[in-house]
Amino acid sequence: MPAPLCVVIPTLNAADVLVETAEILVSGVMEGVIGSLVVSDGGSTDATLDVARALGAEIVEGPAGRGGQIARGVAAAEAEWVLILHADTHLGAHWLEAVARHMSQFRDQAGYFQLSFRARGLAPALVAMGANARSKLFGLPYGDQGLLVRRVVLNAVGGVPEVPLMEDVALARALRGRLRMLEAEAATSAERYLRDGWGRRVLRNLWVLARYFLGVSPDVLAKSYERNR
Repeated sequence: MPAPLCVVIPTLNAADVLVETAEILVSGVMEGVIGSLVVSDGGSTDATLDVARALGAEIVEGPAGRGGQIARGVAAAEAEWVLILHADTHLGAHWLEAVARHMSQFRDQAGYFQLSFRARGLAPALVAMGANARSKLFGLPYGDQGLLVRRVVLNAVGGVPEVPLMEDVALARALRGRLRMLEAEAATSAERYLRDGWGRRVLRNLWVLARYFLGVSPDVLAKSYERNR
């Protein structure tokens, strides 16, 4: 029986982080859960594609933009399930057991991980707590929490929106009522929070989310986001 899961990772100049992210997935390959890795690249100018080839990943190339990249990666996946994972997100302890249980018992739902940051201190703990509360209360997990979903379920809600920003929020809204928090963590990079300041970064993210809910297009939001990176 073929392995049921394909991991899809969108990349853009992710050579420095991709290896460690992929190494954590090896146990899933060894246990026969993960059968393939698809790296959907958006035009990297570093060694990302060399790293992906060395990992044995299937490479899909196209324009930058996380929604489009993820959609192309999912289209290339052949497994029953996909795990959409950011290149700088490391799955924590017990991730494999949590994924296996979800695929066995919650086939019509999508799963996401509990967020944590690869940083110490009160600020990252509070931000992660807020993100997990938002996910549970409002059904709005972000992309850095990963998304585990059967392709048939994904197709039923229209697939991954091919937008340059907020694809994770749009997809979470499409999956409302079918989202479940997994019993494992995903530790994402804290680089942008450390660079911008934790409070400032949180407020900026909330402002982008509010503008999106008010109807500002993802294209406009993406241009503004890039100007202020």
